[in-house]
Amino acid sequence: MIDKDLIEAKFDTIETNIKFLEEFKDKSVEDLESSYKDLQAIKYSLLEICEACIDVANHIIATERLERVEEYSKMFEVLAKNRIIPKKLGEKLAKMAKFRNLLIHRYAYVKTENLIEIINSNLVDIVEFMKETEKFLKKKSSSRC
Repeated sequence: MIDKDLIEAKFDTIETNIKFLEEFKDKSVEDLESSYKDLQAIKYSLLEICEACIDVANHIIATERLERVEEYSKMFEVLAKNRIIPKKLGEKLAKMAKFRNLLIHRYAYVKTENLIEIINSNLVDIVEFMKETEKFLKKKSSSRC
């Protein structure tokens, strides 16, 4: 059975981090690079968002007994294949999972320009993921009645 409290806690983490990152919208490369603390905080907030999305995806895959995959990026493809999220969103979130790997394993290659683009253009994908997940959960709970 899906643990709604777990998903809610993950969504709280995501929302807190999105709110924090919105403070950096429309900042320039120079603005961000002038503060090492801000850059590190941005990277960590993005990492927490990625991890929370992956945790939600993994939980749904496990409880729904969907195809198990090893790669984080493939989890979102599984959700899309099973019509839990739209295919296009699954593709975007797969890229996010790959970005998470970059943050963790190849952090020296993360460019400030990429962080700015994510903050200004890609956080909406995370919000869409939460909405689609909530729709799935509502549909799931109404089908049990």
